Amino acid sequence: LNKYRPLTAAAKKQRVKEAAAAAASGGSAPAKAANQVKFGLKHVTTLIEEKKAQLVLIACDVDPIELVMWVPALCRKMDVPFMIVKDKARLGALVHQKTAAVVALTGVDKEDSKQLDLLKELALEKYNNNKDLLRKWGGGIMGLKTQAKLDKRAKAMAIEEAKKKASLGL
Repeated sequence: LNKYRPLTAAAKKQRVKEAAAAAASGGSAPAKAANQVKFGLKHVTTLIEEKKAQLVLIACDVDPIELVMWVPALCRKMDVPFMIVKDKARLGALVHQKTAAVVALTGVDKEDSKQLDLLKELALEKYNNNKDLLRKWGGGIMGLKTQAKLDKRAKAMAIEEAKKKASLGL
């Protein structure tokens, strides 16, 4: 993704100056900025809603978590592949910021399209279409009191079954 980092403030200022100078001299303006990583929660949300995002990366350590908790559901609804990555500081470094909660890739050059397709397939398999990730609540470990209550209930059921079998003569 380093190839698609957005321009720094100084580089963008320089590009705008060159474009203005070219336009003033009557020449053709340089081409618009190439494919870039887009960042910012509002901007990425808009890209997802418009189905312009090809791949969305969400940081796992966003605080408060409510900021990005709904993004996976929106991505699933709009069929946009998403991944949850380790650190918001990594995403921030990618876009010349301190931190970034979410980033989106809207397009890539032709030579990287194979790599993007591979990442999209991986994201769809691991996150979008993963029913365990969607439906898993808690760790499934019961407390001691609940375990004791269930054991007691199972023992009572076994005794009841034994009484039924004895009364039927089996």
